[in-house]
Amino acid sequence: MTQRLKVLILADECNPEWPSLPIVGYKYARAIAAHCDVTIATHVRNRSNIEAAAEGLKVVYLDTEYIAAPMFKLARWLRGGEEVAWSTSMMMNYLPYLAFERAVWTRFKPALEAGGFDLVHRITPMSPTLPSYIAHKLKIPFLIGPLNGNLDWPKAFQAEQAREKEKLRSLRNLYKYLPYARSTYDCAAAVLTAFEHTRADLSRVEDARCVSLPEIGFDPDIFHAKGARAAGTRGADGKRHFLYAGRLVPYKLPELPIRCFAASDVLRGHHLHILGSGPEEGRMRALIAAHGLDGCVTLEGRKTQSDVAELMRQCDGLVFPSIRELGAGVVIEAMACGMHCLVADYGAPGALVAAGRGEAVPIAPLEEMVAGFTAALERSVAAPDHMAACGARGQAYAEGALSWAKKGAHAAALYRAVLAGEALGGFDFD
Repeated sequence: MTQRLKVLILADECNPEWPSLPIVGYKYARAIAAHCDVTIATHVRNRSNIEAAAEGLKVVYLDTEYIAAPMFKLARWLRGGEEVAWSTSMMMNYLPYLAFERAVWTRFKPALEAGGFDLVHRITPMSPTLPSYIAHKLKIPFLIGPLNGNLDWPKAFQAEQAREKEKLRSLRNLYKYLPYARSTYDCAAAVLTAFEHTRADLSRVEDARCVSLPEIGFDPDIFHAKGARAAGTRGADGKRHFLYAGRLVPYKLPELPIRCFAASDVLRGHHLHILGSGPEEGRMRALIAAHGLDGCVTLEGRKTQSDVAELMRQCDGLVFPSIRELGAGVVIEAMACGMHCLVADYGAPGALVAAGRGEAVPIAPLEEMVAGFTAALERSVAAPDHMAACGARGQAYAEGALSWAKKGAHAAALYRAVLAGEALGGFDFD
């Protein structure tokens, strides 16, 4: 039997109960732990939720609240809350994250220098703008990623960028000149990049050390198409049911599918479900009322993952018009549930639905995008066989390599290739 590798995982963001990055970090770490002897270094703020999950993971909790807490408060004040101004949040996290890795080095230096680990893998944070304090200190291989970032705002959506309070976005590239930015990528044995927009940002990393791998994954015990009818035939009332799922924030354009239903007598004969909450909810309720859409548009609010998955199996199509989506885990989850996905052709969503796995509507000014999505939705309503075929291709794509179990196995195989000095090209996800 092959001896299990000893891996130190750095996952500042790692929490089974917190959405987006924290739960992705937790599930990825847990999947890797099924194949390797893993020690997870994470922040103390994650302790209660990780321990409540009782997964039997070996976790070391590091306390850097002396700097993390005041910087978080400052960031929240500058952002006006926690829903918008993500560029500001990343900038304010620079010093706290360096403090976290410094605490990692202090805690694990003896074991790292004594051969207690075969390699170190930083899985969160996933922003390329947050460098590693310890990468240049290690004598064993250091891996980082999957990273995801460097997706510009579409020029046609400056109003949405302003509502997102993204004025500091223009300063993003300054991270390349900050301490530890160069050593992070010069010293990495492998750099995992989620999509092409991130790979383009890492010009100092040669292709031989880059591995293409989306950071997103799904749990097939929750997100699956078992028991569901084919997309295009799921409505017991004879209608096509469409779903928007995500935070109700400006860059995700949650109002767009409402505008599509308002503009089309055809779509008014079907149904739109909107999952999520956020600052755009008031504007959306007003839009529904103004166009008399109460009978065909339902605001479902926030739901548990299980509830989301169940609604995905009941709906035919996902409508996801986000104009600046780095990862789009919801698209993969919808695919796993056999849905036909209609997305904006920009960033991760457009890449995910390529090759007939869904439909991507070109980015354009808002009114043009409304027209484009309206036409795509009307085509879907008229062609249930097409919806079913796209849904089946998307489901096969998701199940092929993006379940957490398969991503864990992929990581273990990649580690062995790195340690053996083998070429990494065969580990790219297509």
